[in-house]
Amino acid sequence: MATVYIALGSNMDSPHSQLDSALAALSQHSRIALVATSNRYQTPPIGPQQPDFINAAAQLSTDLSPLDLLDALQAIEQQQHRVRSIHWGPRTLDLDILLYDNFVIESERLTIPHPRMVERGFVLVPLADLDAQLALPSGETVAQLLANCSQQGIVKITSGEE
Repeated sequence: MATVYIALGSNMDSPHSQLDSALAALSQHSRIALVATSNRYQTPPIGPQQPDFINAAAQLSTDLSPLDLLDALQAIEQQQHRVRSIHWGPRTLDLDILLYDNFVIESERLTIPHPRMVERGFVLVPLADLDAQLALPSGETVAQLLANCSQQGIVKITSGEE
């Protein structure tokens, strides 16, 4: 079984419900085990004017290949009406594979580790909740990367704020 870390994000159609539904779908998948989830964070968007995102990370265990896992995640996105029309635009749900064991993959469909995770606080902060000492294939830990990454505008959501 592979250990996988994914990022989850939403800023449309009840973002907390979108994340809840995605986590439920992952838990119900016969070949994916949801091991742990991070806290949730409200984060400013990168793209054009749009609402803030709700972001989180999750640790999974799976026997799916990286591409089969990508297909499973994209199927969950589609079930939740994800539309890929605006680059960095608003979305009901975004599920990204960050790390898959210690694999390094560069293909047309998939790059692992996720190519921009090292510069995105909204990815690294939730990932640090799960394992700040987690080492990427480069040897750097999440904590080391986070120390060099802006965390401006990232706000931890307490249970009463959901």
